[in-house]
Amino acid sequence: MRSLEIRAVRGRADLDRFIKLPYSIYRDDPNWVAPLLFDVRRLLDRARHPFHRHADVEYFLALRDGEPVGRVAAIVNHAHNEFYGDKLGFFGLFECIDDPAVARALLDQAELWLRERGMDTVRGPMNLSTNEELTSPGVLIDGFDTPPSVMMTHSPPYYSRLLEGVGYEKSQDLLAYWVDGRNKPEHLVKGLERLKGRQNVTIRTLNKKRLKEEVQRIKDIYNSAWERNWGFVPMTEAELDHMASSLAPVVDPRLCAFAEVDGEPVGFLLELPDFNRALKPLKGRLFPFGLFRFLWNKRKINISRVITLGVRPEYRQRGIDAMLIMHVLTVGVDAGYVEGECSWILESNWQMRRGLERVGGRVYKTYRVYDKPLSG
Repeated sequence: MRSLEIRAVRGRADLDRFIKLPYSIYRDDPNWVAPLLFDVRRLLDRARHPFHRHADVEYFLALRDGEPVGRVAAIVNHAHNEFYGDKLGFFGLFECIDDPAVARALLDQAELWLRERGMDTVRGPMNLSTNEELTSPGVLIDGFDTPPSVMMTHSPPYYSRLLEGVGYEKSQDLLAYWVDGRNKPEHLVKGLERLKGRQNVTIRTLNKKRLKEEVQRIKDIYNSAWERNWGFVPMTEAELDHMASSLAPVVDPRLCAFAEVDGEPVGFLLELPDFNRALKPLKGRLFPFGLFRFLWNKRKINISRVITLGVRPEYRQRGIDAMLIMHVLTVGVDAGYVEGECSWILESNWQMRRGLERVGGRVYKTYRVYDKPLSG
């Protein structure tokens, strides 16, 4: 009988196996895009990444006869629990062969670790939180036939079966919309222009020469706009600075827009070129020669992803979200980004969903996040 061992990651060799396990899981999947190994190592670095200042994280490997066959991270996000006043633990970075016994052993170990730290419920996958996403939350439920957009999850169809088989139940579905910027309804374009004038709304793009001030504006809007959203946790200064430094080199200022009313920023939208199109051939390795391939492939990108859009609560129901979307669709097409993804959107966020559907958006991928009570 083949032996199965679940053990905590200790040392460089274990960490390397943890990080590189997905290469075996997805070796026959033509749509998987390997994340940059540098980014994965940076996220998992407890001493340097700001997420670990308010979270406890343990990484576990599943080994069968000494060979890695699964992995999972168990997470106590103290900032989340302090904000909500609950005892919710998380699991994330879940990867596993199609074997219920391996999945059960991995998740049993993560659940035990969380229960020992006082958690009464577990949610996941979170990779590692909604503020620090190596990839988006959840496992893919539909839309397996196309590659993921930048910073979005891709997973095998059997992951949902493995999770449900050990007692996990749906918490939320997260949706990805596909929008073709070349097909903007003319009547909607004209209507939003009239509405902008009546409400004294100005849409402007990011000023990279004043990046520090712009980042602070984004933070102020973010923590106000998302406060009542499922899964929201306020960003710390350190997390915001880390995010800004990570995105600054790759942000196209034309694709980051602010909405202002009487000169006051009330909303923003951030769109990124879909760098996964350029990263896919690199297999996670940017150095030493992947950088040249990336820069070459980057020139051909004509797809983008809207990764975040927020409007202060007191300025909602005024069409400002649609104005932002229409602005970046127009600017994006002019810049060569003719279509792309808007994600992730909560299935219950009907205001955002209707706004996207008004401009021709359609749901083309669904991701599911699961919950499970921790008893005993």
